[in-house]
Amino acid sequence: MIFEIILGLIALSVVVVVISENRKPYVSIFWILFITVLPGVGLALYLLLGKDYRSRRIIRPDEMARFDTLRDNSVGNNIIATLPNEKYQKLADMMLGSNDTPVLNGNEVRIFTDFTPMFQSMLDDIARAKSFVHIQFYIVEDDEVGRQLSSLLIRKAQEGVDVRLMFDSWGNLFVKGDYYNHMRRGGVKVQSFQKFIPSMFTRDVNCRTHRKIVVIDGITGYTGGMNIARRYRDGINHGVWRDTHIRLHGPAVAQLELSILADWRFCTKELLDEPRFFPTPAAQTQESQGSLVQIVTSSPMDEWNTVMQGMVQAIAQSRRYLYLQTPYFIPSPPILMGLRNAALAGVDVRLMLPAKADRGAITLYASKSYFRDLMPAGVKIYLYNKGYLHAKTMVCDDDFVTIGSTNIDPRSLEQNFEVNAFIYDHDVAVHQRDIFLDDMQFCTLVVSEEWQQRKKTEKFLESSARILTPIL
Repeated sequence: MIFEIILGLIALSVVVVVISENRKPYVSIFWILFITVLPGVGLALYLLLGKDYRSRRIIRPDEMARFDTLRDNSVGNNIIATLPNEKYQKLADMMLGSNDTPVLNGNEVRIFTDFTPMFQSMLDDIARAKSFVHIQFYIVEDDEVGRQLSSLLIRKAQEGVDVRLMFDSWGNLFVKGDYYNHMRRGGVKVQSFQKFIPSMFTRDVNCRTHRKIVVIDGITGYTGGMNIARRYRDGINHGVWRDTHIRLHGPAVAQLELSILADWRFCTKELLDEPRFFPTPAAQTQESQGSLVQIVTSSPMDEWNTVMQGMVQAIAQSRRYLYLQTPYFIPSPPILMGLRNAALAGVDVRLMLPAKADRGAITLYASKSYFRDLMPAGVKIYLYNKGYLHAKTMVCDDDFVTIGSTNIDPRSLEQNFEVNAFIYDHDVAVHQRDIFLDDMQFCTLVVSEEWQQRKKTEKFLESSARILTPIL
């Protein structure tokens, strides 16, 4: 009896906390009902998955200001205040205001849709490194792909190159520590993002890095959706692993470096505010040729959900077409409304998702529950059948594309540490548009009439999975 009273008082206190956090109504209602109906389970899951991190900071404001100064000194005159295409000026200004990330000129952008050429290009760039190599991935597995990377990193460290590797402890839960210790013994500075054991018993359990960033000598970088694991090269049992990654060369890499160093400070307490990490390439001038790139990051500790807000703004500004690829589609209300509004306004909106799930059916069922919200508005939905679609891309109107690590689901949009490149460039956008159109030949178009005729059990499973979206 006493235990039940104490549990009830704790549950009531947590309900008060949930209400006072002033979050989205549907999220608050979910947690209130969960805690009230199943107080034991509800409290445990809330403490692990439901906390609001916005009151915390990755690093101190003065330290971030120091990084900003180093970045600005590095990129010089390549900061672009006024875009040539005024259509996206508000989007660029909003990202600058919410994320303190400028649009930078003079960048070379190369898109990869296959792991093998991307990985080889990355290895070649690392092999040429003279000063430092900084790497951050969600997954770095101890397989032949991971060992190929680790061997090179050890060799570069022994050559005197400053090599750092950061990985997510939860994403690599089943990777043996010997793999990382071998690199440490070889001179590589290896750091897990939020150590597994301490975070398992704190609210940090849900604080994970999903970013994929490589920075080489401060002038060449990689980001996108690919991790370091054999399945990205060889595929999975039902086909290829279809993903998208980019190589950047130019001033925008300084913003990737800023992101890595801020995360390193957060995890290790070590402040790497040295000018050598932000070099000034001689070729950088405002008149230099190249793509306009804005590196946008988001985390649960930010005041704004920056990547999501940028996507919403880009969707609203689309006029002719909008093509979106994502492995998980559990959209926030603004993204869902934006896609519907664009389609109703006559924009050719196409959404591409994997036909099969990679991590359990519940997420796929939840994704499919949104089809009936989109198809009546005219959104075309394509299911990728060749293998597993893991790409996170959006392109519109032949003049804007974003490629990065962010999925369209609550975890990516609100809880993970993520990074996306916002690219304001005709040639890059057209290339990504053509990639999407090529992928369509391996897809099945969801036909509204046929979709409505599916089994009632399927519809019920989709609706049931949708209820759980706040914790997926």
